[in-house]
Amino acid sequence: MTHAMLKGSNVPLDATAVRAVLRWTPGADVPDVDASALLVGPEGRVRSDEDFVFYNQPRHPSGLVRHLPKAPVDESLAETIEADLADLDPSIDRVVLAASSDGGAFAGVADLRVLLYDAAAGDGEPIAVFDVVPETGDETALICGELYRRAESWKFRALGQGYESGLTGLATEFGISVEGDDDAAGGDAAAGEEAKAPAAAAAPEAPSASDATTAVSPSPRREPAGTDAVTPPPSTWPEGASGPGAAADAQTYPASDPEAVTQHVADAMPEPFSAAPLPPPGAPPQAPAAAPTGGGYGYPSHVPPPPTQPPAQPAYGYPGPPPQYVPQQPPPPAYGYPQQPPPPAPAYGYPTQQYPAPDPSFVLPPQGPQFQRR
Repeated sequence: MTHAMLKGSNVPLDATAVRAVLRWTPGADVPDVDASALLVGPEGRVRSDEDFVFYNQPRHPSGLVRHLPKAPVDESLAETIEADLADLDPSIDRVVLAASSDGGAFAGVADLRVLLYDAAAGDGEPIAVFDVVPETGDETALICGELYRRAESWKFRALGQGYESGLTGLATEFGISVEGDDDAAGGDAAAGEEAKAPAAAAAPEAPSASDATTAVSPSPRREPAGTDAVTPPPSTWPEGASGPGAAADAQTYPASDPEAVTQHVADAMPEPFSAAPLPPPGAPPQAPAAAPTGGGYGYPSHVPPPPTQPPAQPAYGYPGPPPQYVPQQPPPPAYGYPQQPPPPAPAYGYPTQQYPAPDPSFVLPPQGPQFQRR
């Protein structure tokens, strides 16, 4: 059974994998339409730029959300977004299904609708159909609907919310970092016309004219610049580092010329050594020239002389200089006691030991007969 959806209505989904098909009727003056999907968290923003799936980034890194290119269906054109809802990361709360127009507003797009299919059922009867009608007609981007979680199941809600700022404004609203503009994209395409031809066989299919309108990080597919526009590397010579000579060098020696070789001038050879002429025989000897007071080349002048070295110690077994006599000083008296006068210095050659005075009452002991006088 197919549910005819109204704006703001929702329908539960029993399918674990769905296919959302965006269809419209093409024409000569009808703008081109592109489908896209944004994987949004509970806070209403994407986790990173990789959560934006569109024509320049047709596959999510998880492989669970995919963008299929345009394909004719009867008299209509269709773009498809496939999503495996059962295996999506729990941090993803919604999958927003959006559409953008290139070459005009959605007022010029006829029969715009979204058909939601069960991917496992193939091309059978759709689950839901929503005819997307812009509110003002000036919109260049529309949120057609969204797939959102409810407990352990998923639902589809029909929205039809419009943006006059196009896919860039819609992507910025959900936290996508957008780079570049229309002029930059057009300039890169013109500069890379010559580079497209040799790379056409290996490169994937180039996006349509609407691809240049939006360059969303990190997946804008830009062609490389032509080989004629080669910027030489900055010069390493001092005269080319700054000043007006840098521009002249870049024009004279382009980096793309393989024959351009930098010439290096060899250093000048030092002059050979020449000895001073010998004096003639019999001439008086000349005094040696005084040493220059200034420093040599490359050395500073007025350098103080090195400190004097102490005399060398005598070798083992050889006498050294006689030791010098250093008189010993008595220790200072303790605090509060009178200072004793120093003892008199002994005479030269006599010991300094003091002997006590003789005792006058000393008497020799009795002597034997051998020591008595006769």
